[in-house]
Amino acid sequence: MGIEPITHRLRSDCSTIEPQWRQVKLYQVNSKVGKFGMMRIAMLSYHTCPLAILGGKDTGGMNVYVRELTRELGRRGIAVDVYTRSQDEHVPQVSHDLGYGNRVVHVPAGPEIPLPKQELAEYLPTFVAHILHFAEKKGLHYDLIHSHYWLSGVAARDLKAAWGSPVVHMFHTLGVMKQRIARNAQEAEGEYRILGEREVINLADRIVAATKAEQAQLQWLYQANEQKIVVIPPGVDTCHFYPIPADEAKEYIGVRPDHQMLLFVGRIEPLKGVDTLIQALGLMAGQGALRDQPLCLAIIGGDPEASREAMTEEMSRLQALSTENGLDDFVTFLGRRSQETLPYYYSAAEVVIVPSHYESFGMVALEAMACGTPVVASQVGGLAFLVQDGETGYHIHVGDMDALNERLTTLLNDRQLRERLSQQATAFAQNYDWRIIASRILDLYKEVLESVLKLKSATDEHR
Repeated sequence: MGIEPITHRLRSDCSTIEPQWRQVKLYQVNSKVGKFGMMRIAMLSYHTCPLAILGGKDTGGMNVYVRELTRELGRRGIAVDVYTRSQDEHVPQVSHDLGYGNRVVHVPAGPEIPLPKQELAEYLPTFVAHILHFAEKKGLHYDLIHSHYWLSGVAARDLKAAWGSPVVHMFHTLGVMKQRIARNAQEAEGEYRILGEREVINLADRIVAATKAEQAQLQWLYQANEQKIVVIPPGVDTCHFYPIPADEAKEYIGVRPDHQMLLFVGRIEPLKGVDTLIQALGLMAGQGALRDQPLCLAIIGGDPEASREAMTEEMSRLQALSTENGLDDFVTFLGRRSQETLPYYYSAAEVVIVPSHYESFGMVALEAMACGTPVVASQVGGLAFLVQDGETGYHIHVGDMDALNERLTTLLNDRQLRERLSQQATAFAQNYDWRIIASRILDLYKEVLESVLKLKSATDEHR
């Protein structure tokens, strides 16, 4: 970019927290070392690695969730091993990139390349077998299994049977909900997923729902036992995502300080609703709003530089839509960006748009608000709870490009409104600091383990 990057260090209140090694003690169900010991968690993220760069086909909020929760638990002296299917034979089997002694274990299960989700279930038995072998070889005994997405939940079933460890599960997305918004057979979820999700609901000791909306969906659509469900939202690293002065953020990413920027961050797939955003910008252009206004739309995600053969159908469609609306000079497809640079993009943007057809939570919206950027989002799923209409941003109906155009035009032309929403968004996001959320997850772990111990004691008494 021809400029010297401005690097923002951690704020003073976010200095490294010394891990309280060996201070977190719990009754251990499986430990050979005795009645007390350090809690050890097996974190399952079968289909996607928490270390992967965001914006790919299967990388997004779940990757961030697993990575940040593992780091925060590590700070508290909780031993966590994250097991994920290896997608690259050149990546070391064990990585310590998450720090605090916690590991990411890349498990060979099937070809070590990215595979369609429809094929992944076939390799679950191999995945489980390798985990059992690794744990035995290392002499590991896990107190609890925390699985993510339905495929990991199926793996947790067999691990629970082998270890006797309780299972906490989080779905992140639900197959029935994705079926409801699918526009064709290709986008629809297979019945195999719905059956798998129902099995996971039955075997899990507790299910973490991101919002009350997801809790209701689990009860109404899957008839899940309400006693199993606990609502705990994902968190945000407020030491990493915080407001950077707009002029410095724009300089870092190469945007002129007098130019305005709209921002989308996420996977490039139909359910993300990027077409609605491009069409809304087309309406603005048709009304002459872009004629004398230095404005750009940055789209982060996917691979816009892929060859014609390798480019996804949705990326090709969106690029063509941008051209059809005469927006080639205004829309930039940036491709994937690392978590390290995202705060600069969020802080540089006047507005972040999340026009999804379905979101179980909406991690991008939370990260943007933590950076002090107003969010315009579809009133669906977790976004309806997360984005406070008129306070931290605005809601629109799914696919309503007219309403989106109206909201964006208002925000771009009203600096005082943006500043008010910005301040309120930053304050609101503090409630989701990972230090708060991890404490709630840790309390849940303790509750589950205590329940297991009580049941075990009661069983022993009746023998």
